[in-house]
Amino acid sequence: MNDQTLHSDPAVESRITIKALEQSDMASFAEIMSLPGVRRGTLSVGYRNAEKIAAWHERHLKGSVSVCAWLEGRMVGHAGLTVFRPCRAHSAELGLAVHDAYHGRGVGTALLRALTETADASLGLRRLELQVFTDNTPAIALYRKFGFVEEGVSRGYAMRDGILADALHMARLADAPSFLAI
Repeated sequence: MNDQTLHSDPAVESRITIKALEQSDMASFAEIMSLPGVRRGTLSVGYRNAEKIAAWHERHLKGSVSVCAWLEGRMVGHAGLTVFRPCRAHSAELGLAVHDAYHGRGVGTALLRALTETADASLGLRRLELQVFTDNTPAIALYRKFGFVEEGVSRGYAMRDGILADALHMARLADAPSFLAI
C-alpha cells in the first residue's frame, strides 16, 4: 500500500474476486511487485520477472497461503501468510501488496479479510504479524481495522529510496479456536 488516503468503495469491493495464487499468475504478480508504489511501500525488491517471482514464491510461501485479488480482468493485489514452524506454529507472517492504480478501492480490505478468515477458521492461528514502514499511514490504518496493534519500531530497518527507513512491527492476536464437542 502507498501513502494515499484510506477509503473503500463498497461497489468496487463487491466485484473483487479473491483466489489462490497459481503458477499462471506469476507474470501478473511480477508486474504488481515492480510498480513504483508497491516497491516503495513494501519491504520487497522490485523488478523481478515471472520466473524470479515464481522461485521466490516457491521458497518462501510453499505450504503457506497465497491469494490474489482480481478486478476488471486483471490482478490488482496479492497477499500471503507464511506459517512459522515448530514452536511458532501458532503464528504466521503476513505480506500484502496492492496495485498502484487500485489503492483506496477495497482491494487491501478484501485481501486482508480473506487471510484473517483463513487464519482463524481454517488454520487456527493465534498470532499474525507483519512489518510496515512507519510512514505508510493508509496501510497502518487498514491493519488496525483488522485488529493489528503496534508492538515496536525498528530504526533503520530497511533500505528505501537510498536511505534507511524505520519499520513498525504489528501483530494481531486471536483467542484459541473453540472445538465442537460431540
